[in-house]
Amino acid sequence: MKACLALCLGLSLLTAAHAQDRSGPLRIEITEGVIEPVPIAVAPFIAENAAAAEFAREITGVVASDLTGTGLFRDLPKEAYISQITDFNGEVAYADWKAINAEALVVGAVTLTSDNQLLVKFRLFDIFTGAPLGDGLQFAGSTQSWRRVAHKVADQVYSRITGEDGYFDSRVVFVEETGPKNARQKRLAIMDYDGANVQYLTDASSIVLAPRFSPTGDRVLYTSYETGFPAIYELAVGAVQKRALSSLDAGTMTFAPRYAPDGRTVVYSEARGGNTDIFKLDLASNQRTRLTSAPSIETAPSFSPDGSQIVFESDRSGNQQLYVMSVNGGEPTRISFGQGRYGTPVWSPRGDFIAFTKQNAGRFHIGVMRTDGSNERLLTASFLDEGPTWAPNGRVLMFTRESAGADGQPALFSVDISGRNLRRVPTRTAASDPAWSPLLP
Repeated sequence: MKACLALCLGLSLLTAAHAQDRSGPLRIEITEGVIEPVPIAVAPFIAENAAAAEFAREITGVVASDLTGTGLFRDLPKEAYISQITDFNGEVAYADWKAINAEALVVGAVTLTSDNQLLVKFRLFDIFTGAPLGDGLQFAGSTQSWRRVAHKVADQVYSRITGEDGYFDSRVVFVEETGPKNARQKRLAIMDYDGANVQYLTDASSIVLAPRFSPTGDRVLYTSYETGFPAIYELAVGAVQKRALSSLDAGTMTFAPRYAPDGRTVVYSEARGGNTDIFKLDLASNQRTRLTSAPSIETAPSFSPDGSQIVFESDRSGNQQLYVMSVNGGEPTRISFGQGRYGTPVWSPRGDFIAFTKQNAGRFHIGVMRTDGSNERLLTASFLDEGPTWAPNGRVLMFTRESAGADGQPALFSVDISGRNLRRVPTRTAASDPAWSPLLP
């Protein structure tokens, strides 16, 4: 479906401009890292019965926050409204919304049924063309899932305006960190992409690292030190049940696991006898296949979305660089050639970019490059930025940023692929190692 109001999120990223031809729909072409956010009006959702009033207020707030948090939209203040939306099916006074420079209008309504179900419907309008953007939609859910319903509405609005898939109805698994640096306690936690609805998956009895979602979002891989050595585990999120994926000789370490796109295979690093290589594990048969055999350190593997290739980091050239190889192993191809060291590569779910951590001249960066290593672009710079993870739509990254000094703490940040919308993700405590889920079913 071709939206009447669209953002053309181009990747040349050299300038930003609104299309000047006002005879047709608005189109924003990103040619540099800064654009002027599109002014939109997220009208207060209508409570269609008294019991829905509080839910209507909360849902309006989440929808507006999701959209403005992208940096692409600016929600016009309610006090600027000339028209008020009091009837979900009423006529839209386009001239009134145009007078306050709104370019899109979101209208919604909420009903709480007698069996405690929420019915949330919305409509989206292009103010300039004076027409709806697609048909209205309705979502249903329990009162406990009201935030999910709000995220689903925001995803639909985002998608219709940008032409991109949404990412708000997703979750993030991460490592919650508490205590002083010399006695840090770590446990796995899961939350909505915006930091809400935190739940804990493990206790803090042992150090846990690098959680990774399965392609279906119902399982998590991670590394644990509960035996004294790092070993990889798989945890079923709903049941909070885990199983060890490696039963190796004492002293062998396994870490940095990631699922294949089909969820049936895991790729990971294994350190044995002073050498670290990449292995592939079939989860059904428990069959292990060695993919690298160099005397160097190979780690941080990540599958391409089609499952045919793996990107990883290796110091076989003398310092950390990025390499791509077949899913069955073989001679890898080096793709990073800039100054500094490269690590923690992650293939975009769209297949067009590889994100990475770069260390150069005393600074850490989160960057992206094309899958052949071209068009390298650094999105951040700080004392310590590391461990990027992709949003489900492949247009936003989340990562860990740690502040300097003895009291420095890790926190979660997000940035879009233009590097222009850097935001801190709110968490209750220090946090690290985020991993984004796919869109929830």
